[in-house]
Amino acid sequence: MDGNARATHRPHPHIRRMTSTCPLCAQPTDPANTPFCSRRCKDRDLLQWLGEGYRLPGTQIDPDGLDSGATPD
Repeated sequence: MDGNARATHRPHPHIRRMTSTCPLCAQPTDPANTPFCSRRCKDRDLLQWLGEGYRLPGTQIDPDGLDSGATPD
């Protein structure tokens, strides 16, 4: 091979390139908005969290007991 020629890299035939997709619309991700494809999907996800569209499992807490000033045992 001379100095100007470059070898072409070919991945192993059994290894697939991993591509990331947006969790909301399944479009390819944009590095500037990872893991989302766009600012729109990023904002949609944030609004879901802020509007309590997403919830984490757990026991329900009595809202009256939050500011009671009582100390736990």
